[in-house]
Amino acid sequence: MPDTHATNGPLGRPHARIDGRAKVTGAARYASDVPLANVAHAALVTSAIVRGTIRGFDLEAARAVPGVLAIFTHRDFAGAIRPVAHLMAGGHANSSHVPLGSEKIAYAGQIVALVVAETTEAAHAAAAAVRVSYSEKPFAGSFDDPGAETVRLADLKSDHHDPSVGDADAAFAAAPVRIAARYATPIQHHNPMELFTTASLWEGGRLTVHEPTRYVEAVRHGLAAQLGMEAADIRVVSGPIGGHFGSKFALSQHTAAVALAARRLGRPVSLVPTRRQCFTIANYRPETRHAIRLAAGRDGRFAALTHEADVIASRFDPFAMEGTDVTARLYACPAIRTDERAARVDRNTPGPMRAPPEVPYLFALESAVDEMAEALGLDPIELRRRNDTSHEPIAGKAFSSRPLMACFDAGARAFDWGRRVPTPGSMREGPWRVGLGCAASVRPVKTAPATMRVRLDADGSARVETAHHEIGNGIATLLAMGAAEWLGVAVERVEIRLGDTALPAAGLSGGSSTTTSLMHTLRLGCDQVRARLAQAATAGPLAGADPAALHCDGGRLHAPDGRALPLMQAVALCGGAVETLAEYTPEGAGPEALDQVRTGKMALGTGGRGGTLAWAFGAQFAEVHVHAETGEIRVPRLTGAFAAGRVLNPLTARSQLTGGMIWGLGSALLEETVLDRGRYRNDDLAEYLVATAADAPRVEAVLVPDPDAAVNPLGLKGLGELGIIGVNAAIANAVHHATGRRLRRLPIRAEHLP
Repeated sequence: MPDTHATNGPLGRPHARIDGRAKVTGAARYASDVPLANVAHAALVTSAIVRGTIRGFDLEAARAVPGVLAIFTHRDFAGAIRPVAHLMAGGHANSSHVPLGSEKIAYAGQIVALVVAETTEAAHAAAAAVRVSYSEKPFAGSFDDPGAETVRLADLKSDHHDPSVGDADAAFAAAPVRIAARYATPIQHHNPMELFTTASLWEGGRLTVHEPTRYVEAVRHGLAAQLGMEAADIRVVSGPIGGHFGSKFALSQHTAAVALAARRLGRPVSLVPTRRQCFTIANYRPETRHAIRLAAGRDGRFAALTHEADVIASRFDPFAMEGTDVTARLYACPAIRTDERAARVDRNTPGPMRAPPEVPYLFALESAVDEMAEALGLDPIELRRRNDTSHEPIAGKAFSSRPLMACFDAGARAFDWGRRVPTPGSMREGPWRVGLGCAASVRPVKTAPATMRVRLDADGSARVETAHHEIGNGIATLLAMGAAEWLGVAVERVEIRLGDTALPAAGLSGGSSTTTSLMHTLRLGCDQVRARLAQAATAGPLAGADPAALHCDGGRLHAPDGRALPLMQAVALCGGAVETLAEYTPEGAGPEALDQVRTGKMALGTGGRGGTLAWAFGAQFAEVHVHAETGEIRVPRLTGAFAAGRVLNPLTARSQLTGGMIWGLGSALLEETVLDRGRYRNDDLAEYLVATAADAPRVEAVLVPDPDAAVNPLGLKGLGELGIIGVNAAIANAVHHATGRRLRRLPIRAEHLP
């Protein structure tokens, strides 16, 4: 399916979001905006202890609140909600913990009751009046707490492997230049503007759920399993999503309880949880620890790398982020050893957060590379150049393309890296110490199967339908642009329908796989439409032309000999409309892949064609100012250069990348969820710090050409997560360059500096 019929259409050119006006004017309808007749409102009561059992409830004061309709606890729902496995363990849920399933408390913030009332205010007032008595048990909150159970990831996850090659320990001991350091990253929470809402409506035995989610099929099939229903009797609708960044992940902890409440009350029920509750009813980025040992010869060639990592996992899910598969393959090195472990503690299950493993794991590796550059007296970019490679070092696979150094070169030019004085602490602007730092950004390419309905009508309008999701990344715009280009119609004449299980099934919105998955599916559907048009046209007005050589452009069907037929006439020859259901399976995916998507299972695959290793690349640059007296840190400039295959819309691509870079700044300097005695303490936006536009006055994303015919037919790689990766390391390296002080634990704040 190569792009053999490229035109002067919209793909590759900047195009404003087709849904932008609706979003900025308030016309866009999010899940909690959907009007439901006679709707009741729900509020949650969550556990005040970390671990133990519920001894009893005092509901008298709560029931006395005017407007209260019902209060549901485990006594009402025990046995009514069946267990469902985690999405990444073959199930559908963001946590296998059964909501309101028993009196047992597994973590702080666990849902213990659901209050339903006539108004939101009454529901929250009654929830605040619920009194719960507990019997507490000892708990482990994080790595060093008594009772934390550390296990090897290879023992926790059957598909995990620790990459290794050669004898890294012996090579490290023999090398003349060695770096050994420990790094740490904190707990972080997603905090999207739109909360984790849900609303349920029953019509007879059929259930409709309105919920912001990035996998409607997982919610549908997971709910069916939880409630003992047929998936065909459940419809899940997710309109535009007000941010997720990795959250809103599969079936949530609160959805089944709201659905049951609606069925028992015989009326729709809507839940809008508080932001504090969102810290525990959804997922988060767990804290990590890394021990890096990096050795090199005097010429700067790496001789050995060991990366030992520890991550947090819950007691009840075999889910833990893993990242050494990337760090072990980034640079040329003959001897590599990795070891990943999980500490199982009494917390809610972690989950993906934008660039899940790469953000913490590349922070450790790219900080260590910077330390090695200093030890060798080499420029940090030059050290990376000397260890660049066309083949990954573990199995010797070739990269489908490897423009890492092209990114460093383009970024260095844009950033004016040449002004950097190598000696730490030597650059000043008045009372401010100035530092410049850089780091690599890499992200494996992922693609999933998808199905899509494509329709072309005789009036020149087109419609594209798929049960995927508009998460704010601009996929609706890309689909409209692609349909316009490949069907030869105007972008404004393309209607996009997304986020509804009534539409053809598609997979998870995650892993930067949306564009790679959906645009290939769309191209397949458009090719099928064009083939039917060509068949009809060559049987009539364009007789004698090769049907395979016809293409659509400018509202006409063109033959190689110069003849053209208006699309409206070609469609009329097909009976007034042409509609097809495209089913796309990426190369290398098994025959079961489409069935996995249709049943709400994970089906993300990696790798390029011909057994190549497919990655997107980037280079991050940061300028940091540190006040000599107060230690205040400012970041006046971030520059990133990114190579992510074919870029279909430079406008939304740069938006994705610069947004990620600003979030990377937050990861480096601001974001940290404080854990105190097993509880999250700064669980609101008053105390959980996020980066704003004022924190990053000048952010620039440079798009580096990356024509990659080996990655997939359209040369797409995805870039949604690439922008955040490496920013934290670039800033930490810049702080060291400014101050001479190496800080290996995030976030970096003024109190950590002299």
